Amino acid sequence: MKNKVQELYALEQLAAGETHIHRLHPLVKLLATLVFIVTVVSVDRYDPVRLIPFVMYPMIIMALSETPYTMLFKRFLVTLPFCLFAGISNVVFNRTAAFSINGLTVSWGVISIAAILFRTYLCVMAVLLLVSTTPVAKLTDAMRRLRIPFVFIIIFEITYRYIGVLLDEALNMRTAYVLRGGGGKRVEFKDAGKFVGQLFLRSLDRAERIYNAMKCRGYALRAQPRTDKKLEMNDYVFIAFIIVFCVFIRFTGIFGS
Repeated sequence: MKNKVQELYALEQLAAGETHIHRLHPLVKLLATLVFIVTVVSVDRYDPVRLIPFVMYPMIIMALSETPYTMLFKRFLVTLPFCLFAGISNVVFNRTAAFSINGLTVSWGVISIAAILFRTYLCVMAVLLLVSTTPVAKLTDAMRRLRIPFVFIIIFEITYRYIGVLLDEALNMRTAYVLRGGGGKRVEFKDAGKFVGQLFLRSLDRAERIYNAMKCRGYALRAQPRTDKKLEMNDYVFIAFIIVFCVFIRFTGIFGS
């Protein structure tokens, strides 16, 4: 469980890098990610081939930011079951033949689920690259500059920060359970309900204390960005390149119809 906590914040540790991507303005990186995601999502669900050129975006950003691909791909795999669950109905209900390969018929349902998986991969990788190259504090500052409702920013910050606290509470409870339960290595099924209930009560109480401490330090009053860093020429060039790249790939139809 300690390893899970470390893995959770491993991407944030990468955000302390000094590459050209890390030094870009957080607002520019946030806008570039939004433009990329919106463009990818707008591609027709029956045209996964048209998504192929968009792979260049995460690959280039990954190379320039020196972000390890394996770390990002492992986190993408977490979303894979949800994608399959969301798209499996297409395979079942949309059995219209699209084409055949050596006598093997491929339906439009199979093509649509392939597009869902590919689209999810691109979007998740873009978000992971944003987090791995931008500290959370600077990322929330960029959200404030975009005038995103303050309540959503609070929810984002508190949720992200409190996941580690929740896992730490679970680790302490598991250790206590093992010491009192005769040396077992896991929580027994018959005690799982009580364990989860106690974890909820303990985490709720600690979360309340943490939030009160943050308010005493003026957290709730920070409705404005904490930094006033100006955009530089590199920032304008980067966002302009991303917009041109996404629009060009989306509407020229280099791949697909």
